[in-house]
Amino acid sequence: MNPRLICFSIRRGLLAVLACFAVAHTARSATNVILAEVPDYQWWRGCFGTASGNLMGYWDRHGFPNFYTGPTASGIAPLNSFGSNIGIQSMWASKAGFDGRPADQPGHEDDYWVSYESTAPDPYVTAGRPEHAPDCIGDFIGLSQDKWTNLGDECDGNIDGFSFVFWDKAGDRRVNYIPQPRNGQPTTDIQSGLRAWTQYRGNDCEVFTQLTDFNPEVPAGKGFTFDDLKAEIDAGYPVLLFMQKPTEKSRPVGAIARANPHIHGMLAYGYYISDSGANYVRYRTSWASGDNVISEWTARNWQADLPVRGIIGYHPLPQIKNTTFADHSLTLTWDGPDSSVLDLVNATATSLHAYVVEQSAALYSPAWTAVTPPLSQHTATISNCCDGSTFFRVRLVKP
Repeated sequence: MNPRLICFSIRRGLLAVLACFAVAHTARSATNVILAEVPDYQWWRGCFGTASGNLMGYWDRHGFPNFYTGPTASGIAPLNSFGSNIGIQSMWASKAGFDGRPADQPGHEDDYWVSYESTAPDPYVTAGRPEHAPDCIGDFIGLSQDKWTNLGDECDGNIDGFSFVFWDKAGDRRVNYIPQPRNGQPTTDIQSGLRAWTQYRGNDCEVFTQLTDFNPEVPAGKGFTFDDLKAEIDAGYPVLLFMQKPTEKSRPVGAIARANPHIHGMLAYGYYISDSGANYVRYRTSWASGDNVISEWTARNWQADLPVRGIIGYHPLPQIKNTTFADHSLTLTWDGPDSSVLDLVNATATSLHAYVVEQSAALYSPAWTAVTPPLSQHTATISNCCDGSTFFRVRLVKP
């Protein structure tokens, strides 16, 4: 099939951005959908650090500007990590003297990284110094941190470059799960770590994990389906893909008999349904592989000779960030999802998220009423405000 160039005008507030994509020509009966402006970072210090960087870089560009605030690309997460954009790697793997960090302030790489799949003690232990306070995604998801044994009755972890998820083995969805402490200290995994990192950045979110419906260990009728993935994309939410062989829960690596199994992490940002009805997923490989990387929604191997074991869903939540009161008018600004979905067959772009501001005279038994129409921007001014005690909230209008 010959590729063709499709361009869209994507509106960001008052700014219109022209985005062009080279895509394979498909029959008009096919469905070919992606989310706009999804980063494609090169692997660095772990696949799930990189995949999570793609995820949070996406949200930094789409409604959550405080997710990345470093000096790279003027504080806006770039779409790649090459050349002058390399500093974005600090979002998931901080390092002394890198991306504006003081040279005498150890970070993630200084405290946890030796080499890929290393089983050596973490460098902060060898150096006899305290580990730094968590400040990047890798810190919060437990990436490369040799701290835990018997994770989920599967493995001990984590060796360098690896991380873990506590799954519901019955195939049900776990929402905002927090693992129990192990070895006398708190335990973290990718799900709980992503939520903790979001809160560290001053926002909040809902995170869920679920094994796929084609996972051979999942009972019939359970698990995350292609329709579930389609619904996430259609609602504007990229989805993390956790790759792992179902028969390998651990493996011997160096001196560790039950080290992390082979895994890989990727970010799904679209789907393709062929004219024959076959279902495919579009994703970032975590190797900066570009567009048009797809795999069919089956138990076969996708990337790194691994199938998808389960998914990690991430929904950042709207939050009022600033209020200004002047001349009996109240101006609110907020963070919140701001996704656009691109239909590559029909060459259309659709903004997915809108907001209404609601008010109530009380928080106990509140009666919320809308004071604005649905808004695409993340700011609103309420005139003739406010008599007596008044409370406001911002509500996301679902696409």
